[in-house]
This record gives sequence, C-alpha cells and structure tokens, in this order.
Amino acid sequence: MAPSRYHRFTRDEWARLRADTALSLTEHDLARLRGLNDRVSLDEVTEIYLPLSRLINLHIGASQALRGATATFLNTPAARAPYLIGLAGSVAVGKSTTARIMQALLGRWPDHPRVDLVATDGFLYPRRVLEERGILQRKGFPESYDLRALITFLSKIKGGERHVTVPIYSHLTYDIVPGRFQTVDQPEVLIVEGLNILQAGDRSTPPPQHLFASDFFDFTVYVDAEVGDIRRWYIERFFALRKTAFQDPSSYFHRYAELTDDDAETVAASIWHDINEPNLLENILPTRERAHLILEKAPDHSVKNVRLQKR
Repeated sequence: MAPSRYHRFTRDEWARLRADTALSLTEHDLARLRGLNDRVSLDEVTEIYLPLSRLINLHIGASQALRGATATFLNTPAARAPYLIGLAGSVAVGKSTTARIMQALLGRWPDHPRVDLVATDGFLYPRRVLEERGILQRKGFPESYDLRALITFLSKIKGGERHVTVPIYSHLTYDIVPGRFQTVDQPEVLIVEGLNILQAGDRSTPPPQHLFASDFFDFTVYVDAEVGDIRRWYIERFFALRKTAFQDPSSYFHRYAELTDDDAETVAASIWHDINEPNLLENILPTRERAHLILEKAPDHSVKNVRLQKR
C-alpha cells in the first residue's frame, strides 16, 4: 500500500491542536452563519474550526514573512495581495456554512481583520446563455462557468488590484442578477467557495489551458462525505426549501412549492440522480485529494475526521 499523503486526525486529536485559541463566536453569531438544514454546533466550531483557523493563521503569517523576504531581496515595497483560500465540495455538503464560519473566525485574528468571501456562482453563465447552449441541465458542471472570467478575477486579486468586481448570482431567480456586482477591495484574506475550484484540467487537450483556478490558491479545503449521506441531505434541503424560498412567486422553483411529500421526494431524487450526483462523481470528487485539508463528515453532518496534507 502506498504511503498516505495526509496526516489523519480524529475529532478529539484535531481539537487538541486548538491550543489556547479563544472561541470568538457566540450562539447568536453561529445562528446567522448556519445554512439551511445545517446542524453545526458551537462545540464543533471549537473542536474543528478553531484549530483550522489557527493553522491557516500560521500559514498566513509565514506567507507574509516570505513576501517580505522577497521584497527585501528585490529592494521593493512588499506586494499587497490577499491570501487566497479555496473551499470545494458537493452541493448540499455544507460548503457555504463552512466558508462563513471560516470567514468569521479568521476575521477575528488581529493580523488580518478583513476577510472577504466570494462564491463561484457569480461566474456561472447567465441562464439565457445556458439555455442557448443546451446545457441548463448541466448547471454546476465545469462547462457552465465562464472560466475565463474566473481566471481573470483571480489574476487581478493575486496581482493586488483594487475594486475587483464579481457578478452577483441569485438562488431565488436561478440566474445572474443584471447590473449587480460584489466588489473585492484588497482584503487581507479572500475565501473562494465553489464546486469545481480544485480542478487542474487536462493541459494536453487542444486548445491547451495554461491556468486554472486551483493555481491561485494558497490553501485549499475540501468538505467531504459519503455520497449516500449527501444525497439524503440534498433531499432534506429540498423539503426545507419547498416550505421557504420556493413559496416566493418570483422563485424559479415556485412550481415545486405545492408538491406532495411523495412527489417532492421523487423530484428531488431525480434532480440529484440526473445532475448533482454525476457532477460530484465525474468532476468534484476526483479533485478531493488535491486539497491541503479535507473535512470528513459523518451521517449526522458533523465533522468526524480531518486529513491534513503532509508538506
């Protein structure tokens, strides 16, 4: 058996690496950060996310020192560019909640108080374009993203540019919001959350693509779980949305609001089987072993193990 590229930690082993890092979130804070149907607790924040924030804080300090050393060598001012964190994983696995918790915790460290969060949903092609190309049912697959725009954005961020904009995506309308943008203005840390951000592609196929989103990140995290568990969480979330967001007449999915429980389960299972599971198995899961750190979730949505890349 080949040696593992990762150190593996149980939850208790990982929790001890928190050292003396203080918990800076309250239950009220956590309630705002939780995603729909997510069950993360303050205990989990303490045992999983505080050690993670400590690790990343140490990495950020080392990165800043290296940048300063390079500037000293070149006799130039130190470049001002955010530390980039990439966060990947399946639909319904809890990426967004993880990203928001990391943003909140990292923003409380004194050396990097400004931590921004960007979702790659803003780089999806507008729904009209997806319909014209016949790939609306493949939304979330790599071909549904404007990868050139994403690479341009990351290049500008890494180059230290100010006032870099990202289109805003609405989960309510299932589309890019015309004329609305998020502006990223030189934060100390930027978290980029998305399905396919760890892909490196195939540089051998014509035309060759020389840069990928994964090339720009300083640290990457993959949120992992068994496929069967993620499927169940997706269906549970669909049921929750049916009683909330789908009730809005302007929702793209309003037609699902009045489904019976049996019909809702059938529709959700079909969407999972036809779209989300193939994307997970073909595109997302194969990138897992490229992450610096993997959070392994148990069937109850809690993180049970952590894997940290040896380097």
